[in-house]
Amino acid sequence: MRICVLHFAHIFKKKRRLVSDKFSTVELQASYGIGYQMGQQVMSNPFEGIDLDALQAGIADAFNQVAPQVDNDTLGAAFGEIHKRMQAAKEVQFKAAIEEGQAFLNDNAKRAEVTVTPSGLQYEVLEEGQGEKPTASSTVKTHYHGTLINGSVFDSSYERGQPAEFPVGGVIKGWTEALQLMPVGSKWRLYVPHELAYGEQGAGGAIAPYSTLVFDVELLEILG
Repeated sequence: MRICVLHFAHIFKKKRRLVSDKFSTVELQASYGIGYQMGQQVMSNPFEGIDLDALQAGIADAFNQVAPQVDNDTLGAAFGEIHKRMQAAKEVQFKAAIEEGQAFLNDNAKRAEVTVTPSGLQYEVLEEGQGEKPTASSTVKTHYHGTLINGSVFDSSYERGQPAEFPVGGVIKGWTEALQLMPVGSKWRLYVPHELAYGEQGAGGAIAPYSTLVFDVELLEILG
C-alpha cells in the first residue's frame, strides 16, 4: 500500500470544505489525510470482519518500528484464508457469468474446426501462416479484436488502426499459450476461459470478473 501526500493534496484541492477544530494544524491535517487515504484504499477491497482497532494497531506498530504482534507464518496463513473466503464469495456473486462462460465453451468445443488444448484454451485457425513461431521471450506485433461472448467489443487494434507490440510472456495466459503455437502470418480466433484471461479480477469496467473472452488475433511479425 503506497501513500502519496502530493496525490492526496491534489484530490482534496477539488473538494474544499470546513476544517474540523480537531485538526487545526497542517501537520494534523496531513496526518489525517494520510489516514483517510489509507482507509479509502482498504475499503476498495474490504473483507468481512475487518477490525479497525487491529488495523490501527498494525499501523502504529509499523510506524513505531516495534516487533509485529503476529508472526509472519500466522500472517501468511491468515491472508491466505481471507483470500479464499473473498474468492468464494466472488464466485457466488458471479456464478451466473461463470456458468454462462462454461456452457459457451462446452458448446464451442463440439465444433470440428475448434481445437482445445490441455489448459482449456480453444482456438480456430482462420488463416494459417508459414512464418516462424515466437517463443515466450519474444516480442511480437499483432492486430487483434476482442469481444465478450455476447459479441460486445472491449478492445480492438483494428478499430484503432494501429497494431500492438508486446512481449509474448507479458499478456494473459491464453494469449501467451496461443502465440507460441502460431506461425507468423496466421490469424486465429481464440476462445479464452476466465482462468486464462483476467480471472476473478476482471479488467476495468469493460471486462467483468470471470469473463470468458473471444479474440481474433493476427500475428504480423516477431520483433525480437
